[in-house]
Amino acid sequence: MHGKLKIETCPIGNRQSTIDNRLAGFTLVEVVMASALLIIVIVPILKALTAAQVTGNIIERRTYSLTLAQAKLDEIKARSVYNYSDNFNENDLSLDGSYLCDVQDAASGTNLRTITVSVGFDLDGNNNLTTSETEVTLTTLVAKRL
Repeated sequence: MHGKLKIETCPIGNRQSTIDNRLAGFTLVEVVMASALLIIVIVPILKALTAAQVTGNIIERRTYSLTLAQAKLDEIKARSVYNYSDNFNENDLSLDGSYLCDVQDAASGTNLRTITVSVGFDLDGNNNLTTSETEVTLTTLVAKRL
């Protein structure tokens, strides 16, 4: 009385196995299209990340150059308190490894001097600071203390 039910297969063909094969994975066309879309999306992202890295390095060099230039100006101002008559001109002074400094000292009168400090990263490694390598230029006036 209780017997097993017999399920008849569809006479249209092997429809169930076609569906099983379809669910088993991706076709070659789908894989190629997905890879192409992935490449199209990743290339601009990588270019943007590279540009951000380069910009970050430039900002870091300029910030460090500014810090070094300010420190050099502070040193010159401190030295000028007791040694105002000294000449503060310096060219291609190495501050911290690859950072170079130029100092121009110009008299603006008998009791006033203009000090200009230029600092930059030595990109070509020739120990010579050129205008294309200069990151920061600071200028200040130093007065003779009476």
